[in-house]
Amino acid sequence: MSTKKTNPKASPKGDARTRKTRIILLDSHAILHRAYHALPDFSSPNGEPTGALYGLAAMLFKIVEELKPDYVLACYDLPEATFRHEVYDGYKAGRSKTDDELAVQITRSRDVFAALNIPLYEKAGFEADDLLGTLSEVFKKDKKLEVIIASGDMDTLQLVDKEKVRVYTLRKGIKDTVMYDEDAVNERFGFGPELLPDYKGLRGDPSDNIIGVSGIGEKTATDLITKFGTLEKMYKLLAKGDEKFIDEGIKPRIVNLLKENEEEALFSKELATIRRDVPVDVELPKQHWRDSLDPDQVIKLFTELGFRTLTQRFRTLFGFEEQTSMDFGTDEEEAPKEEVDEKELHEISVALYVMNSDISNPTRDDILGYADTKSFKEAKKIILADLKKEKLEDVYEKIEKPLIPVVEKMNATGVLIDQEYLAMLSTEYHKDLSKIEKKIFKHAGSEFNVNSPRQLGKVLFDDMGLTAKGLKKTEGGQRSTRESELEKMRDLHPIIDEVLEYRELQKLLSTYIDNLPHMIAEDGRLRTQFVQSGAATGRMSSLHPNLQNIPIRTERGKNIRNAFVAPRGSVLVALDYSQIELRIAAFLSEDEKLLEIFKEGGDIHKAVAAEMFHVDPKDVDPEMRRRAKVINFGILYGMGVNALRGNLGVERKEAQDYLNNYFETFMGLARYLEMTKAYAHKHGYTLTMFGRRRKFEMIRSSLPHMRAMAERMAINAPIQGSQSDIIKIAMVKIDEYLTKKKLDGEMKMLLQVHDELVFEMKKEVAENVTKEIQKIMEGVVSTKETKGITLKVDSKEGKSWGEMG
Repeated sequence: MSTKKTNPKASPKGDARTRKTRIILLDSHAILHRAYHALPDFSSPNGEPTGALYGLAAMLFKIVEELKPDYVLACYDLPEATFRHEVYDGYKAGRSKTDDELAVQITRSRDVFAALNIPLYEKAGFEADDLLGTLSEVFKKDKKLEVIIASGDMDTLQLVDKEKVRVYTLRKGIKDTVMYDEDAVNERFGFGPELLPDYKGLRGDPSDNIIGVSGIGEKTATDLITKFGTLEKMYKLLAKGDEKFIDEGIKPRIVNLLKENEEEALFSKELATIRRDVPVDVELPKQHWRDSLDPDQVIKLFTELGFRTLTQRFRTLFGFEEQTSMDFGTDEEEAPKEEVDEKELHEISVALYVMNSDISNPTRDDILGYADTKSFKEAKKIILADLKKEKLEDVYEKIEKPLIPVVEKMNATGVLIDQEYLAMLSTEYHKDLSKIEKKIFKHAGSEFNVNSPRQLGKVLFDDMGLTAKGLKKTEGGQRSTRESELEKMRDLHPIIDEVLEYRELQKLLSTYIDNLPHMIAEDGRLRTQFVQSGAATGRMSSLHPNLQNIPIRTERGKNIRNAFVAPRGSVLVALDYSQIELRIAAFLSEDEKLLEIFKEGGDIHKAVAAEMFHVDPKDVDPEMRRRAKVINFGILYGMGVNALRGNLGVERKEAQDYLNNYFETFMGLARYLEMTKAYAHKHGYTLTMFGRRRKFEMIRSSLPHMRAMAERMAINAPIQGSQSDIIKIAMVKIDEYLTKKKLDGEMKMLLQVHDELVFEMKKEVAENVTKEIQKIMEGVVSTKETKGITLKVDSKEGKSWGEMG
């Protein structure tokens, strides 16, 4: 059994003689609901939805960090009706049914609390709010205790009691929080916490379908309460006549509304009042919360849920930065840390990635968590045995393991940067940015912070009155100014084009032009970290900085590549596979027409356009070719009719006709894609032509949108995964060739950008070596395996990466 001790540096701050014991009461459902709507649809490696659970755990850690609790208790709603439903059929009637994805996570959240050793309070017939009220009522009577209620809504503010009971609530999302004591409640509402039920009695609460007094809004309700106090006092005074109300400036219409709706007002107050007498046994846990934690349980669950970032945050927050999740020792003494060779750790990390590509760049924690052991040696044994059992040995031994030293060489080499050119580009682009900003101000009629979504939204939506159908809002309820939303308004006013151009330029400056100089080493080279286990598709990734993501669709973006140069006496050479995914799709599907097009050579998109639009290739115009290209790649990525409609800019029917026509023309490809989807449904994974496996647990999900997303990814996985395998094999073979021919001093592999490899070569060897590398890359797969198609590789040479654009 692992220790339940915590590191001393994680202990709560404050002098034990003066600091009160702090209890945090969690409004579990409110936090889960808020997190569910604020965060994306995360999912675990097993395909279960986890967005709300991630938000819950993140909120808990924020609470631990900021509030330093001694005890943490969680309160739950139960699905059955409460006493409020029994007295009022319409209670919460307006609320839609809880989404299935959220319902699953509410149930699963109990495991989160169990792992964190947080006791749960729930009672049939009562809501979580009533349990919060009861617990806070009991605990506040002890002068040594202070209570903080952590919630996702404002209902619990009525429980605030001076400094004894406070409410820590979310304003928007899961990061923006505010602490309410009695003064803060007064400042917000104009009256104390004890009058909030009266306020709801008058105003009502649409979210709970509490009717209140029809015709009385926030302002009038506040006015009445600040002048007369509780509803009971109000009606007692009203029974004596209207004079006092009229004297205080209350309109006769409001007075009549009060008289006519006395029963409704008092009943609404009753519904809105949180109970503080739920029949439950209330007691403090025997140990302080931190002292009762079992770190192994937390990390085991987080590994299962795929919470890698939160795992590290947990370790840091509780003072275990130097330990792995499995190294917590025993209660009596700390166990000696197992020494692990870095090379061996890297190899088994890659092996685990081959076993489960959803775990990108696996850590030691991931390795131990997968094997469910504290011993790295044992974990290594289990992972290698599983590789053999799952028939993944070849992918590991022939592709990934030999690639490790190749990637390490690339990372160590780096690429030379022309710093003067970057400085010149920075000056030029900042001038352009300033000019665009002035145009935006001219259109807006005022100056504002273009980088502020809130200020930009005010200018576009309020001041200029721009709007379009289907505009989305942010998680905080603001009108979104994201690029996708601005695109919907592009034709409404020239300011939209200016804002989009401004953002593109601002991103180029902040991400690359002004940022890269700080990352260049003393030798003038920029070193990224290529990670061969960086993506679930099998592709490599690039980090710190990401050099695979430099925008090249615009001239400004392309210009950045001009800063990547060759030293004197050398040139840069780029070799890339031409339309490799379409070629792979052709030979994997054995589609006769696609195979024929590639064997004949020429422009694949033009040839496909000729087939689809039933015209002679010479009559294919640029728009036909563009549409064929969009459809070609869209089909490979599982693009549906709606996505195709958006990408082509056509009506839904026209997009559907294009899809139908494409699949009627290329029937072999259509059959292959359907077979791939069926295979994934049956087995839960897909395979590349080399046997690499990608799991799709979500493809069996009962949730339609999760299932559809998995199907789209599964369609493309064998094609993109095979492409990734091919270029990885090519990298290994090229490195072997350079070593064998002793060319390491004459040339270096610098960059891998998916289908492209970039080399630095001495001028005198460049021509001959390029031809040899081209042969190696084209020969990774035999023409027998490709059904006669050549894996065509194009090469370009220049003094800079940009020259080869």
